[in-house]
Amino acid sequence: MDSSLNVIEVSRVTPSNTDSPESFTLPLTFYDLQWYKLHPGQLVIFYKLTDATRPFFDSVIVPKLKTSLSSTLSHYLPLAGQLLWDTLDQKPSVVYIPNDAASFIVAESNADFSRLTGKTPLPTAELHRLVPELTNADDSATVVSFQVTLFPNQGFSIGKTIHHAVVDGKTTSMFLKAWAHTCKQLHDQTANASLPQDLIPFYDRTVIKDPKDIEREILNLFSGGKEQENLKSLKLFPSPEISPDIFRYTLELTREDIQTLRERLKRESQSKELRLSTFVVIYSYALTCLIRARGGDPDRPVGFGFAVDFRSLVDPPVPSNYFGNCISGALQTPFTAETFMGEEGFLAAARHVSDSVEALDGSVVLKIPEVLKGFMTLPQGSQVLSAAWSTRFGVYGLDFGWGRPERVVFVSIDHGQGISMAESRDGSGGVEVGFSLKKHEMDVLVDLLHEGLKK
Repeated sequence: MDSSLNVIEVSRVTPSNTDSPESFTLPLTFYDLQWYKLHPGQLVIFYKLTDATRPFFDSVIVPKLKTSLSSTLSHYLPLAGQLLWDTLDQKPSVVYIPNDAASFIVAESNADFSRLTGKTPLPTAELHRLVPELTNADDSATVVSFQVTLFPNQGFSIGKTIHHAVVDGKTTSMFLKAWAHTCKQLHDQTANASLPQDLIPFYDRTVIKDPKDIEREILNLFSGGKEQENLKSLKLFPSPEISPDIFRYTLELTREDIQTLRERLKRESQSKELRLSTFVVIYSYALTCLIRARGGDPDRPVGFGFAVDFRSLVDPPVPSNYFGNCISGALQTPFTAETFMGEEGFLAAARHVSDSVEALDGSVVLKIPEVLKGFMTLPQGSQVLSAAWSTRFGVYGLDFGWGRPERVVFVSIDHGQGISMAESRDGSGGVEVGFSLKKHEMDVLVDLLHEGLKK
């Protein structure tokens, strides 16, 4: 895909209300600190709109997106602020002060919109042009940045990059829904611009209890055991440059496809002991196909991990509209690739993923340092799958006034060995699974994914 991107404008969007406090400080919790050195969350949402001419884009789409973003940020002040780490503080905080703002880039692309939103693999470099960067230094980091890109007479995209130490997927989806809700009201000229209660963030940090000083353990892990002064840096761990050989593919599974896989596992297991939820079935299938697509040494170390929303698992529960991270990870290693490459590989994966899900309860919080250490000490050459986003977040309901998204792509899985999962666009109970792989592996993977649905 030979395309170019022209940046039209780089601006700042400030929160709209004048009643906001002079400053707003939100200290990071141990849930947040897991992510403060790791790559940000990036996604791009595509909207098909043949009326999207440059004059219409400049005079209608961009102004409405900016106005509604400004209004939404008045409820989500931390997103307009910065992540700061004062030398006297033990940990970073998100700080908003008056006139802070979110970066907002406006661009135009001559790329083929239908290819970017289509059903065939494409170079992931094309997607990275559509999401902005964050800036970070030792003592400060930007929280969020947006990029709106026009594809003349085809549509437009909204790209978002957000610091993972500030929000998790649940909070991100809540913010995006609030922005879309506000923009659609503006679009429909609805007088009442108030947000539904479930989209108004809850900021009280006292609901987060830190058992056994997990904060200190996490900070010590990221410092490598060095003195306190040496760990006070908000610079992210370096991410490898995205190779031109990396391709993206979205597998669309129907409700019937998922049931076919579930029935296959029931036949092979000959028991009812497995927890065959949609997540377990799809994640196990993706894990098996990815390991087989890599091929190579059957003795190489492999494993899997996934994030868990703890808002409802801890006692007492944390409000569902809590702003920030309230997730922990599950990690299962080490296995060998051979475990999943044979005829019973899919069943083996389902057993291990099922067991991991069954074991989840509030006590898993205590294992956060252990999980982090596990990821940081993986043997060289390990293939460890992770999962981003969730089918429960309703990303295809994000209507800013120009209809449902044509495609949503989770760009940040390019930075690791991960997949993304979202509900199907048509709302029929299916699931979209995003993959990122080298071209030769992707060719094998696509065949494996579709062949496995025929068994």
